[in-house]
Amino acid sequence: MEFLSAIVGLVPCLYDHTSKHTVYIRDLKKNLQALRRDMNALNSLYEDVKARVERAEQRQMMRRKEVGGWIHEAQDMVKEVEEILQRGDQEIQKRCLQGCCPRNCWSSYKIGKEVTEKLESVSGLIGKGHHFDVVVAEMLPRPLVDELPMEETVGSEMMYDRICRLLEDPQVGIMGLYGMGGVGKTTLLKKINNDFLTTSSRDFDVVIWVVVSKPFNVEKIQRVIWNKLEIPRDKWESRSSREEKGAEILRVLKTKRFALLLDDIWERLDLVDVGVPFPRSDAQNKSKIIFTTRLQDVCHQMKAHKSVEVTCLPSEAAWTLFRKEVGEDTLNSHPHIPWLAKVVVEECKGLPLALVTLGRAMAGEKDPSNWDKVIQSLSIFPAEISGMEDQLFHRLKVSYDRLSDNVIKSCFLYCSLYPEDWVIHCEEVIDLWIGEGFLGEVHDIHEAHNQGHKIIKKLKDACLLESGGLKERRVMMHDVIHDMALWLYGDCGKEKNKILAYRDISRLKQAQEIPKLKETEKMSLWDKNVEKLPKILVCPNLKTLFVLDCNKLKGFSTGFFQFMPSIRVLNLSNSGNLIELPIDQIGNLVALRYLNLSCTRIKELPIELSNLKNLMTLLLDGMESLKIFPRELISSLISLKLFSIRSTNVLSGVEETLLRELESLNGISEIRITICTALSFNKLKSSHKLQRCISYLILFNCGDLVSFELSSSILKRMEHLGFLIIDSCNELKDIKIEVEQEGTQSDVTLQNSIVARENHHFHTLRCVVIHDCSKLMNLTWLVYAPYLEQLYVLDCESIEQVICNGVEESLDIFSRLKYLLLNGLPRLKSIYQHPLLFPSLEVIKVYDCKSLKSLPFDSHTSKSNLKKIKVEESWWNQLKWNDEAIKHSFAPYFQMHNSPSIFRRFRGVQN
Repeated sequence: MEFLSAIVGLVPCLYDHTSKHTVYIRDLKKNLQALRRDMNALNSLYEDVKARVERAEQRQMMRRKEVGGWIHEAQDMVKEVEEILQRGDQEIQKRCLQGCCPRNCWSSYKIGKEVTEKLESVSGLIGKGHHFDVVVAEMLPRPLVDELPMEETVGSEMMYDRICRLLEDPQVGIMGLYGMGGVGKTTLLKKINNDFLTTSSRDFDVVIWVVVSKPFNVEKIQRVIWNKLEIPRDKWESRSSREEKGAEILRVLKTKRFALLLDDIWERLDLVDVGVPFPRSDAQNKSKIIFTTRLQDVCHQMKAHKSVEVTCLPSEAAWTLFRKEVGEDTLNSHPHIPWLAKVVVEECKGLPLALVTLGRAMAGEKDPSNWDKVIQSLSIFPAEISGMEDQLFHRLKVSYDRLSDNVIKSCFLYCSLYPEDWVIHCEEVIDLWIGEGFLGEVHDIHEAHNQGHKIIKKLKDACLLESGGLKERRVMMHDVIHDMALWLYGDCGKEKNKILAYRDISRLKQAQEIPKLKETEKMSLWDKNVEKLPKILVCPNLKTLFVLDCNKLKGFSTGFFQFMPSIRVLNLSNSGNLIELPIDQIGNLVALRYLNLSCTRIKELPIELSNLKNLMTLLLDGMESLKIFPRELISSLISLKLFSIRSTNVLSGVEETLLRELESLNGISEIRITICTALSFNKLKSSHKLQRCISYLILFNCGDLVSFELSSSILKRMEHLGFLIIDSCNELKDIKIEVEQEGTQSDVTLQNSIVARENHHFHTLRCVVIHDCSKLMNLTWLVYAPYLEQLYVLDCESIEQVICNGVEESLDIFSRLKYLLLNGLPRLKSIYQHPLLFPSLEVIKVYDCKSLKSLPFDSHTSKSNLKKIKVEESWWNQLKWNDEAIKHSFAPYFQMHNSPSIFRRFRGVQN
């Protein structure tokens, strides 16, 4: 039967053997071989193209769509051809007459036709694939955001959330993040950058990251931005000048909503010069520029709409970061190590870079004795700890290196002489800089002080010093910055004995310490427990000696200063039990330029001090035990420029003599003094020279002072008076300013018709304290102090008004006032009869003023600088307001606070 079927099937084939359709049947076997051969060629070509595409993609290129389509076609073709080849082989096997005659012509015809067609398709696909010999991929378009490598952040969540809220604020187009080195500014900026990858709400067209550094290069910054914006290379390279490239960048950026992240700016970068459009709150695209800097002033120069200080971590977050770096395995290896680790963390004072550096240095350290050694090194010479120099100090040193001149650098390093966590009084440290000669040959000490304040501002702007509170009159140095400064002074650790700071003075007695002293130029000793210092210190090169806060120290041995021939600065302040100086030695310190005996219990100033002919600064503040003040001592100090004797007991009669001796000095420029008698006050009023020198005046316990009268000509001569304290003058009834008219003189006692005259002001008066003046009725004379920044009025039972009713309304009254304290004024009814703008006011405190029912606030009173209103809750609740809306607008600044004790509140003001 099968044979008969084959014969029957052969009939139509023989009938049309010559037709083109029989070719499909006749050449099936040959075509199958050809298809198999071409398919092998296609497979080889496919593997080659695929390999080249994969290599290109590894180079961050993108396969061309045409190539991608061909690869998919080739993959599909392989499957289809394999199926056809299998069916074709089966068809050949079914043939009879040795494979010449198909059993089923129709079936053989169909498979033969498919094979022929696939031959053509495979051939075409091979030809198409050969066109990809040169280019299989193109450069990938830059992503909208380039992810930056960074470690997981710890402890910065609140700061980051605050920054994100500001980014959402349409009024903030430019934001500056500033702070000391190593505090985490770059880490925060990287986190902002990387979170743009997943945060669709901000919907920027492009996010650009640029590291600026110093000195910045505008062309380099433009090149980074060009690369990100994918401006065609030929178009970019045709722009030959910086201005033309800036114009091209501007053309593109104006059409986009962009975020530009600038890291590590050290000086103003002109965005117009670069080609970056200035983000404005009224613009449609709401672009953002965020930058980091170590210099607060750069935020102002860059016209930041918001400046955010990045501060050190709080203690809990600091501990979490340190644990992460040191590892749980190490912390759990011994029961003492967690406690020791917390001591190390405390030394870092929340600085992330220090925490990371020390954490990595201690990772795997499971011996508690080695932790003890590290803690000891942190207090003596931290640079010896692994990683501290390379990973920490050298990175922080960049801020120091970029200070503008050597004077500022010397002033910064000098602050390391103070103990860690010490609150440094700006006035005191500037006096020291003058004594050291850092500010040059001083002819005008007031100008030198102005220069010193500018230096402090620059150091604060550089985040090398930080505010120590009390209205910008104090600064502090972070512990890690303090350690770096000591390291820098010793030539980066190469001459570490040039400056020695001892918290444990008993170390001075150790044999290994003695040779160090011969190299020492500056030495600082502070130890609350020390009762005696070594009898002799051989310090031939010593120029500066601090003995601070040694409250149990009563005196020095006879020969203590014998081998310190070059000493220029001697600071013995705040050693509260020091009762005497070595009389036979102190007069031999003839190179001495600065001597500070403040807040000691020295009873007698030795006449031998008169030998100090180079002494420029003598500070005798707070010497409550001083009984003997030799005549002609002060007049012998022929180089004296600055003399201070505030809150020091001076016997009656000595005070007037002291003023005469000061008046006799040719070079005296600045006097800070407490006066206790009307006679002394009248001496001051009669001496033009003393008036020009007074910068700080305290009238204390002047029982015979009934009226405080100053003429406008005296005011003009008191051109340096910055601080005025009137304390315990219980007979003082009024304060009068005598305004001298042209050609005449009239008494204007500031009653009911005063108009403050611009030419008769206290131009320099910044701080006024009135305490315990029971008969004083008002302080209307303060209209003559338009630059007043701080006003404290305490325990004056008769005061009814600060500024009297009837004074002509003036917008300038208290226009510079930052801090106002009213305490213990039972009859006070009014601060001023009209509402005041208070454009500078930061803090107002009111306690025990039961008759005061309102504050001079209205809807125009400024809140731009206001930080807090600290008052008693019951008093706040009974205040009267012209409008409830005004009360609600000031309510967020209210802080409940009970009245401090009289002693504590006034001692705080005096300091």
